[in-house]
Amino acid sequence: MEEQGGVELMNPHIQSMEEDVLYHLALGSGSHDLKQMFGDVQFVCMGGTPQRMKSFAEYMLDQLDIQLPTGSQLLDISERSHRYAMYKVGPILSISHGMGMPSASILLHEVIKLMYHAGVQNPTFFRIGTCGGIGLQPGTVVVTEEAVDGTLRPYLDTIILGNVVSREAKLDLNLAKKLVDVGKEQDGFGTVLGKTISTNDFYEGQGRLDGAVCEYTEEDKMAYLHRVSQKGVTNMEMEALVFAGLTHKAGIRSAVVCVALLDRLKGDQVDVLRTDDWSQEMF
Repeated sequence: MEEQGGVELMNPHIQSMEEDVLYHLALGSGSHDLKQMFGDVQFVCMGGTPQRMKSFAEYMLDQLDIQLPTGSQLLDISERSHRYAMYKVGPILSISHGMGMPSASILLHEVIKLMYHAGVQNPTFFRIGTCGGIGLQPGTVVVTEEAVDGTLRPYLDTIILGNVVSREAKLDLNLAKKLVDVGKEQDGFGTVLGKTISTNDFYEGQGRLDGAVCEYTEEDKMAYLHRVSQKGVTNMEMEALVFAGLTHKAGIRSAVVCVALLDRLKGDQVDVLRTDDWSQEMF
């Protein structure tokens, strides 16, 4: 194992490779000067959709008062991959990770390697996205103190060579608390700290009643939601567990911040029009 720039290289095989192709980012350690392109990165911000992360990048352009040259526009660095979108604004990378843990896992593997090859010094990773709140008003911002699976285990289970490998899913609690403090200084929305359940499915995995298949009752669903709420769970989504598991394994400080689109104690379906309105207001 080698360490460079605060990011641990967890794969000894990479050292013997002539080039490390970051296929899903349309980048490579031999085809691109990754240190020149990304060496100054301090913050990596990830969210589900390309459009959301483009909007976030445009928002950061304004907040950092960065002026693009006349006639130019934000460039999707990974456009040729046709899989993820990546924008760089000063020291910030804004990247889409897709939906669910498999998609986010692929991106995380390649972005962590990108940080290594670029020699980035101690980056901070953020997942910013949406979730279903549990007992929270829609619009509430949830900062994750602990990512857990549907059984409330804070471990990421991965089947590797036929064996189940469990890795601790751990976020930076001090960073999470600072984010809550910053949120409380803002007006117009509430910010809370709580446990986050990550699932492998949007419907049955989250106890919804409106999927194509459902073999449990509304009473079963409500009993589960109340039970996990009593144990400190404030929201559900589909990426925090793998995000926490892989960043912790690589020694990267990370945090998860999501806005609740609905209260799951009051329903299952997301209002698409309201979601679009919030996306415009956020950035």
